[in-house]
Amino acid sequence: MDQRDMSEIEQEPETPTPSPAWERDTLEKVLLASLAEQRQARRWGIFFKLLMLAYFGVALWLVAQPLSDQRSRGEKSHTAVIDVAGMIAAGEKANADAIIEGLRAAAEAVGAKGIILRMNTPGGSPVQSAYVYEEIRRIKKLKPELPIYAVVADMCTSGGYYIASAADKIFVNQSSIVGSIGVIMDSFGFVDAINKLGIERRVMTAGEHKAILDPFSPVDPVAKEHVQSVLNAIHQQFIDAVRQGRAGRLKENTPELYSGLVWTGDEGIKLGLADGLGDVRSVAESVIGAKDMVNYTPEENLWDRVTSRIGITFGHMLRTAVSAGPYLN
Repeated sequence: MDQRDMSEIEQEPETPTPSPAWERDTLEKVLLASLAEQRQARRWGIFFKLLMLAYFGVALWLVAQPLSDQRSRGEKSHTAVIDVAGMIAAGEKANADAIIEGLRAAAEAVGAKGIILRMNTPGGSPVQSAYVYEEIRRIKKLKPELPIYAVVADMCTSGGYYIASAADKIFVNQSSIVGSIGVIMDSFGFVDAINKLGIERRVMTAGEHKAILDPFSPVDPVAKEHVQSVLNAIHQQFIDAVRQGRAGRLKENTPELYSGLVWTGDEGIKLGLADGLGDVRSVAESVIGAKDMVNYTPEENLWDRVTSRIGITFGHMLRTAVSAGPYLN
């Protein structure tokens, strides 16, 4: 490299180093941008908090409004209505605790001139049905002047009819289905199926008849006879309750009255299972004499409703697949 090339290299401009002022300006811009983002995030946070607060406020108002309306309406002359709809069982909407809560609230209401049980149920647990039956009779003793009527929509059978029989009167539609005074305990038998598949059933118990309803084992005649005696006892309790509630009105000379058969509303009136035709509105206006109606059926909150349905659905699947206790349906 000659002298000329060296001089050219020496004369190349050097890269200027940033000045302290430039660094300060850049840092200031970054900090300002960060502060702006923080302010924006804080504003959105406050907005969403206020939105959630408003949401919960409206939700609480919606929950409290029906209660306050019911209290104000409960002081005026009215007919109290309690829904008994769907399966009657613990964990279902039509469980004994809920129905009894509604009955007691209606009985204590100052303006209630009568109570209507709006029935639309195929039945369910004999124990839950018996609890409600006894509560109706208790209220009738405490307040004999307060009429309690059962009004049937599509169906009121088995455990539903158990409850309705405690009422002063039962009103039906011509096409309503009533009756089914019987008890059922169902299961399946898979003995031949597992034998064909070469499956060996292994079950251990402490107690000779502990696996009494095992669907994978042959039927034990002794156990079967015992279960039948239990069902017969529950059936007799059911019959006694109906006879007590419907005293003097049943056509006892009908051989199949307690056989588990069902009848239409018209046929039910002839057999003494019902007293007349009517719907909720006509009974409230013409029989009780208070056309304004207030519904006293306890309502579940949304969260309980969602969470309970998961367990209930699983329980129903399990009961259908295997077995369960006696049911009035």
